[in-house]
Amino acid sequence: MPSHLIQQVRVLDPISAADHVADVLIVDGWIRAIAPQITDIPSQTEILPGQGKILGPGLVDLYSHSGEPGFESRETLTSLTQAAIAGGFTRLGVLPNTAPPIDDPAIVAQFTRYGQSSTGAPHLTPQLCPWGALTLGTQGEQLTELNDLAAAGAVGFTDGKPLQNPLLVRRLLEYLQPLAKPIALWPCDLSLAGDGVAREGNHALQLGLPSAPAMAETSALASLLECIAEINTPVHIMRVSTARSVELIQQAKANGLPITASTTWMHLLFSTANLHGYDPNLRLDPPLGEPTDQKALVEALKTGILDAIALDHSPYTYEEKTVAFSQAPPGVIGLELALPILWRTLVDLSDWPPLQLWQCLSTQAAQCLGQSPPSIQADNRAELILFDPQASWTVEPKTLKSLARNTPWLGKQIQGQVLRVWC
Repeated sequence: MPSHLIQQVRVLDPISAADHVADVLIVDGWIRAIAPQITDIPSQTEILPGQGKILGPGLVDLYSHSGEPGFESRETLTSLTQAAIAGGFTRLGVLPNTAPPIDDPAIVAQFTRYGQSSTGAPHLTPQLCPWGALTLGTQGEQLTELNDLAAAGAVGFTDGKPLQNPLLVRRLLEYLQPLAKPIALWPCDLSLAGDGVAREGNHALQLGLPSAPAMAETSALASLLECIAEINTPVHIMRVSTARSVELIQQAKANGLPITASTTWMHLLFSTANLHGYDPNLRLDPPLGEPTDQKALVEALKTGILDAIALDHSPYTYEEKTVAFSQAPPGVIGLELALPILWRTLVDLSDWPPLQLWQCLSTQAAQCLGQSPPSIQADNRAELILFDPQASWTVEPKTLKSLARNTPWLGKQIQGQVLRVWC
């Protein structure tokens, strides 16, 4: 394995709160030295100029969708992992809604083994972290063999869709407590959400779009928090999208409930105010909130009420997504785009410290998965990315590793690009 010396790079490490310029030497996949200047360099070391660039821990995505198995026309494991690496993600949580779903230990093993053998994947590959399904077929009815899934290597448990039976939720929290694995739940009352594709409010009304009230999320969240308070099993609350949910989570944390929470990157960037063009790539689930929701989510991440930013990368074919807004399947791709766009929006154009963005996309996301977070320390394994916040590139089919193209940035030029990954 070659050695690399990255000279005079800006090192960001949330674990040590480091934000400084240094030389970093990587030898045989290990960080061997971090110093103001390194002169003792092994032979045949590749020198990488770091001026103006960022060296940070690898990014960690809590939950995203894989097309394979079952929907390879949307995304294969090869294209998914290549997209992750291109975007700087060295760990990737995979939701269980594949076909067949990840409700069997053999399917879990298929993901955990991917890229670990010489025949698995010839390219640089992130660590795939499959979520085991809570219920068979993710249908919300019959429990899976939770112990067997955990033994096979499931990072944690979720169906990736709202559970509608409160008694089932209670039983799951009771049964899963001894396993000490992350549990990710999406609070949403589907009967209240109905066929809503935008958050209820003036914008949805003006645009004539079917709307979903905020209470579809908040009533389910309040019920879930009561259950957690009773049983005390740790839970990760996924896809938080409303200002009222932020208030409920803040109160629950203040009361000592064992919860973490995440929102998706798209809910930080858009709101119902951006729906006037009826772009089907802004059709999400949960739907985009009002501008007050968007502002509350950004502030909640800054203040630590929310813990992490998830990608929820959702690939679809051109034919599936190029339909009327209300008929479009929800979701967009994001693995290759999130870091540059969030850096530009939150760091360059707002007041976020770079370390804070890296916390939400890397270290705290890893902790939500129950994993030790990546860190830039001497004698650690190199799980790093080199990012140029000034590099410009155009989002086109030929520049994307993902097979899918469902993104509002298609054909547009963006600023910021991951140049190199070590994992």
